[in-house]
Amino acid sequence: MDFHRYAVYFTPPEGDFAALGATWLGWDVARGCAVAHPEVSGLPAPLAELTATPRKYGLHATIKPPFALAEGQKEAGLIAAFERFCASEAAVTLEGLQIAGLGRFLALVPVGDQGALSALAARAVAAFEPWRAPLTEAQVARRRAGSLTPAQDALLLRWGYPYVMEEFRFHITLTGKRPKGELPGIKAALEGMMVPLLPRPYGVDALSLVGEDAAGRFHLIHRQTLTA
Repeated sequence: MDFHRYAVYFTPPEGDFAALGATWLGWDVARGCAVAHPEVSGLPAPLAELTATPRKYGLHATIKPPFALAEGQKEAGLIAAFERFCASEAAVTLEGLQIAGLGRFLALVPVGDQGALSALAARAVAAFEPWRAPLTEAQVARRRAGSLTPAQDALLLRWGYPYVMEEFRFHITLTGKRPKGELPGIKAALEGMMVPLLPRPYGVDALSLVGEDAAGRFHLIHRQTLTA
């Protein structure tokens, strides 16, 4: 399959949590296919509507944001660089994950200190920079339309994305933006379904290289254990 953008994600390993997350969102990034939503009672809107925005990405946390390949770079070289990076990095252990509101959407976020994870993400952003094509003027303008702070704007120009380095916040997105009054009910449903499947502590022991297809949906290319 030809991909027009790539990214480095954290995706959960195969198991109950990954399976539930795929059906909740309606897209299985590991298998690269749509999946049926579960029947969930008490939601303020159809699950397909609640998850329309994050669906195409699959269940994930972004480590190196999506980028087009720089001129002269090839997917094979990116895969090799990804394998080298993962072999040079150690796993990170979090106290756990919890469901929280981030503005108007819900996500899984770390419990306790996440300094080691943020440092891993920063190294990944820098390590894969040689493979990233520069943003076009139109892409920069589109990002700036989101009312960036001066610090975020500087990160956009340097790294191609405003929410990296000191602005990075590890999160696994579970919904699109919703009216804030809807979030408690959705959160309660998620906590009943998802939280029992989350181990504590929670290990981030592998990263995933993913590619975006012509329809804008992301597919797993390679999941690599962190082995340093």
